Amino acid sequence: MLNVETLHPSQLAPADTALWRGMAAAEPAFANPLLGPDFAQAVGRVRDDARVAVIRRGGEILGFLPHHRRPGRLARAIGSPLSDYHGIVSRPDPGFMAEDVLRAADLGVFRYTGLVDPFGVFGGVGEPQAAFVIAPEGGADDYLETVRAASPKKIKNYRRLDHKLEREMGQVRLVAPDTSRASFDLLIAWKREQLQRTGLHDFLRPDWTSGLLTDLFGRQSGDFQGLMIGLYAGDELVAGHFGVRLGGVYHPWIASTNPAYGAWSPGQLFFLRAIAAMPELGLTQYDLGPGHDHYKRAYALAQSSVLDGAVTARGMAGLMASSVEGAWTLAGGRGTGVVARVRRRVDAIASVELTVGGRMRGLVDAVAGQSRRRVGAHEGG
Repeated sequence: MLNVETLHPSQLAPADTALWRGMAAAEPAFANPLLGPDFAQAVGRVRDDARVAVIRRGGEILGFLPHHRRPGRLARAIGSPLSDYHGIVSRPDPGFMAEDVLRAADLGVFRYTGLVDPFGVFGGVGEPQAAFVIAPEGGADDYLETVRAASPKKIKNYRRLDHKLEREMGQVRLVAPDTSRASFDLLIAWKREQLQRTGLHDFLRPDWTSGLLTDLFGRQSGDFQGLMIGLYAGDELVAGHFGVRLGGVYHPWIASTNPAYGAWSPGQLFFLRAIAAMPELGLTQYDLGPGHDHYKRAYALAQSSVLDGAVTARGMAGLMASSVEGAWTLAGGRGTGVVARVRRRVDAIASVELTVGGRMRGLVDAVAGQSRRRVGAHEGG
C-alpha cells in the first residue's frame, strides 16, 4: 500500500535529503538544481505553505514530490513561478502513478508548467514545451564556433559591438561569480522595470520571491549556491544573470541589461563571454529553461521536452478537480489562443501572489498592461 507523509521542507531528516540527492544525481533528467532538496528547503525558508510529499511503500522511500499546498487541495510546483523544472524525483520504475500519490497526500490536482517525468509516472499528460540548454561538450571554443557558423553575420556584428563598447566606454570584462550586492540590486531593479514596461506580472514584488533571491545570493559556497555573472564596461554594469547552480549545472532566473546601453546589444555580448567562461567556472550546463525566447534558440544547441498541464487524483477529489480543468479546456484554456493566454496570466498571478490584495493588484496590473500593449501596437502601426 502506498503511504505519503507530507512535511515542511525544514522537517526533512538528513537521511531523507541525502536519499533525495542520490535519486536526483542518478538520473540526468533530474540534474537541474531546482529538482533537489536544497531548492525546496530554500523555498521553505520564505514560505510556510511549502511541502514535500515523501512517498513510501512498506517503509521504503520511493520518491519525493515538493509542492505548495494551496486552497481547494490544489498543489503547485514548489517555488512557482521560479520553478521552471519540477516533478516527482524517484528511482526508475518506482511502481506508482502520480494520481495515486495525490490521493494518498489528500490533494486533488497538481498543476505544472515545466514537468520533468523521465519514468512516466504522470502518464504524459500535458502540452510539450521545449527547454533549452547550453552544453559545450567539445569545449567552449568549438561550441561558440558552431553558434557563429549558424548565424555568421549576427555574431560578427556582436563582436564588432563588443570592440566598440570597449573603445567608447572602457574595458569590457565578465565578472563571475559577481558578489557585488549593489550590482545584484541593479539587476533586480532593471528586471522589474522591464516587467512593468512589457506589461508582464511583476513576480519579484512579493516579499517571498525577493527574500528567496536575496537569500540565495548570499549563499556563495557549497555545491548548491546562488550565482550572479556580470558584464561590465569600465566600472559600469551593463548586463548580468542571476540564478542557482548545483555543481556544474547553472540555472539563471534573472537576465537583465542596463537600459542606457541598449545600442550595444549587451545581452548578446554577455552570452558570448559567459559561454567562453563556462570551463573556468566549472559549468557543464547553462540551463535556460523552457520558453520560446529567440536568444535561447540562438545559443542553446541542446533541447529537452517538459510538460505543461495538470494531473488529478483518483477518487472524488480528483473528479471535482477534473471538472474545473475540463471547463478550462473546453473554453480554449490550452494552446495559444486568447483564453489560454488569460489562463496562463491568471495562473502566474495566483502562483506568486499569496494574498487576496496581491491577486487583485495583479489583475488590475494585467488589464493596464494589456492596454499599454494595445496603445503601443497602435502607435507603432
